[in-house]
Amino acid sequence: MKTDNSPPIRKELVDPFGRKIEYVRLSVTDKCNLRCFYCLPKGFKDFETPDNWLNFDEIERVIKVFGELGVNRIRMTGGEPLVRKNLPELASRISSLPGIDDLSLSTNATLLDLQAEALYESGIRRINVSLDTMHEEQFADITGGGKLQEVLDGLKRSKEVGFKPIKVNMVVMKDTSLDDYQHVLEYCLENDFTLRFIETMPMGTPGRDASDQYISLETVKNRLKEQYDLVPGIMTGGGPAKYYRINGTDFEIGFITPISQHFCESCNRVRLSVDGTLYLCLGQDDKLELRPLLRAGISDDELKQAIIDAVSKKPERHEFNEKPGQVVRLMALTGG
Repeated sequence: MKTDNSPPIRKELVDPFGRKIEYVRLSVTDKCNLRCFYCLPKGFKDFETPDNWLNFDEIERVIKVFGELGVNRIRMTGGEPLVRKNLPELASRISSLPGIDDLSLSTNATLLDLQAEALYESGIRRINVSLDTMHEEQFADITGGGKLQEVLDGLKRSKEVGFKPIKVNMVVMKDTSLDDYQHVLEYCLENDFTLRFIETMPMGTPGRDASDQYISLETVKNRLKEQYDLVPGIMTGGGPAKYYRINGTDFEIGFITPISQHFCESCNRVRLSVDGTLYLCLGQDDKLELRPLLRAGISDDELKQAIIDAVSKKPERHEFNEKPGQVVRLMALTGG
């Protein structure tokens, strides 16, 4: 029998299809200082109120329970996570939890120049940065008025501080030219950043339709093979990218293909939104609302069981191709 002083019972989270859940993408805010059309449309204001955000104590408690269930990877996301005040404090609390041995951050990097050192000292070691073009005007168009130089400054500072690996995520769109691929690739190669191409997803974004910009990454890969000798590569991490290396170098290029070649059979992650909603699949509506349970006084053992029960209902795969309009939910509100 478990006593009050006995160590927590550790159980693995395994879904109905035998996939071990060991990775949580934690959204600390749904707000963002950019408006990338495929994520958060210009003029959108229907954000969660701060009262509905999980506070730091609640987040720490939930992640602690996930750690006791075998989760060891946490990625802090948003919206833009750096707009949440005192984020290094939260990162430090999470990185100190038993079982959590990999804490990373996804960011647009516009605020990273001033926060990089504090974030590194808090325990974050790996970062992913969104960068879809090296052209200032194109960047402003995609992001709703963002400034490319702020991103470049944030990346430069992150490299100086010591983050590694630094991964640059480029969402590939039909209007993206080969010139854009080339310039981002050359920038990453020069700075020893990993470059990852990502297919656009039909997340039901109102207004400018991201699905109209979809292009298979096979097209991009074939174009790059005309210029470079790509050989299979390997990079550690909890994500779904398939990597290639430019032969004769250590430069890695990743391809994330949720539409053309879905990777659902190896899905090892769930998403926790800023309001405490646990999403089991990016492309389905299966979820568990944790905030009401936390504020009603649920015990840790009860919280653990609620998460186990939710994961037992995780769907086998998304249906973006079969039902492209099924999920009408902004990426920024889900947790990227």
